[in-house]
Amino acid sequence: MRERLEALKVQALQELAAVGSQQELNDLRVKYLGKKGPLTEILRGMGALSAEERPVIGQVANDVRGAIEEVIAAKQEEYDRQETENRLRAETIDVSLPGRPSVQGAVHPLNKIVEEIEDIFIGMGFTVVEGPEVERDYYNFEALNLPKDHPARDMQDSFYITEELLLRTHTSPVQVRTMEGRKGAVPVKIISPGKVYRRDDDDATHSHQFTQIEGLVIDKNIRMSDLKGTLLQFVRELYGPQTQIRLRPSFFPFTEPSAEVDVSCMMCGGEGCRTCKQTGWIEILGSGMVHPKVLEMSGYDPNEYSGFAFGMGPERVAMLKYGVEDIRNFYTNDLRFLKQFVHL
Repeated sequence: MRERLEALKVQALQELAAVGSQQELNDLRVKYLGKKGPLTEILRGMGALSAEERPVIGQVANDVRGAIEEVIAAKQEEYDRQETENRLRAETIDVSLPGRPSVQGAVHPLNKIVEEIEDIFIGMGFTVVEGPEVERDYYNFEALNLPKDHPARDMQDSFYITEELLLRTHTSPVQVRTMEGRKGAVPVKIISPGKVYRRDDDDATHSHQFTQIEGLVIDKNIRMSDLKGTLLQFVRELYGPQTQIRLRPSFFPFTEPSAEVDVSCMMCGGEGCRTCKQTGWIEILGSGMVHPKVLEMSGYDPNEYSGFAFGMGPERVAMLKYGVEDIRNFYTNDLRFLKQFVHL
């Protein structure tokens, strides 16, 4: 048995010396030290030895196992070291290389123009108020002097969820909710920006979803001249001190009298050009004095209080200010378009 153990040791060390890969090393570990290996088989036969021979053969077997394990451990250490070196070489970072520039976003041109409009009106003492985009028919129409059979509803045919719920067609419901919340208290001086929805065909100047900013002022002795002065100050802050406005009679169910507001063309200074269709003026928003019925339905005595309201689309304001010809450019997320406004 001693001779078998010595021969096994010689054979194992020779094969280990010729190992060329991690897999070969693992195979030899199983071959010689595994449960079905020759060393285990020899040890199982020690029961047939005499009491004097067992400790001697046991010592020899332990020496053989120890010699094989020592060589395997040394080989394994070498393979681990080599693997570490290969990994370090593959993952080396050249700290002298220039860093990769980070891609930094910017404010969307529509958000930029909305913030600019908000800043102008905040500077005039207005407060920014927001409301729900899914609105009740009452607040979207009826409380604004648009009963269910009113023909003006056809212009704002919208996306209905139920007969009494719809996606709001303007931000005017925010004005009604604000007036109700104030319970007749004055002054009211707010603007209400937000998304609105109308069933419309998308083209270069229309979209089924767009942004709107409306304003409302209520107090005693509010006159049409206050409306004109406020809007004149606004457009001069937005387009420059040379800008003029004109008010043209119009109709809105929630204001009386009502007026469309034009600004002098910023391209030609009012002389007439392609942008203003040779008129010298460009329509920018609608406005008017709050209708007495709207005041009364929201808790204000129209004999004691008056007010004015106005509404504009930031897309149109931005198109005029930045010279954008197609409203759809604001929504297609084309970086070539959006990058033009990064430094404005």
